[in-house]
Amino acid sequence: MLMGAVGLLYVGAVLFLNGLMLLKKVEPRAAAIFNLFVGALQVVTPTVLIIANPDVPAALLNASGLYLFGFTYLYVGITLLGGFDSTGVGYFSLFVAIMALGYSYANFQLLADPAFGVIWLYWAFLWTLFFVLLGLKREEITRYTGWVAAIQGWVTAAIPAFMILTGYWVNLGLYALILAVFGLVVFIGLWLLARQRELTATTPGAGEGSMGAHDDKHRHHWT
Repeated sequence: MLMGAVGLLYVGAVLFLNGLMLLKKVEPRAAAIFNLFVGALQVVTPTVLIIANPDVPAALLNASGLYLFGFTYLYVGITLLGGFDSTGVGYFSLFVAIMALGYSYANFQLLADPAFGVIWLYWAFLWTLFFVLLGLKREEITRYTGWVAAIQGWVTAAIPAFMILTGYWVNLGLYALILAVFGLVVFIGLWLLARQRELTATTPGAGEGSMGAHDDKHRHHWT
């Protein structure tokens, strides 16, 4: 588990960086390089875990889920550097989102880890947003997705990983409850704020002519 936590720590970093990229704080090609680093790590790590624990079903189950992230970040990095269309990443994200629901169930029912059961639900939500944004090209959710990704980088990956590595990841039921409440409050709140901002931006006299044209010109482009 400790080896997986090392990889999870850097998943937090890349989610945070990708969130900032969607918020136009980081240049996409610069983010692409770090996506390749973390993607490679998240392919090597589960491979080593599988080789080291071939007869431990729980270890194999946990390791298998890491490839979903490794392939996502490699795919994103290559897409950004190559200037490819983002549709492939988007539809792969749909696959990841569906599988994340299965891993959430497995953590609740098979691994007795409700905290990571909730975390997998977080990831199912985020990767669904990636599908809508990149696969369906609904660019109006770009900023919202950026904020969700940046926050999840800390809440679902960096902080849990550090707590695992330092031995503080123990009260799983309490952490599950905290995560569930935090996710509902923060992500619903962010969505309501985003909708309010969108309505304000489209109100006559709110600067739609100049700001709207500026936003369209500089709208996020992953590919």
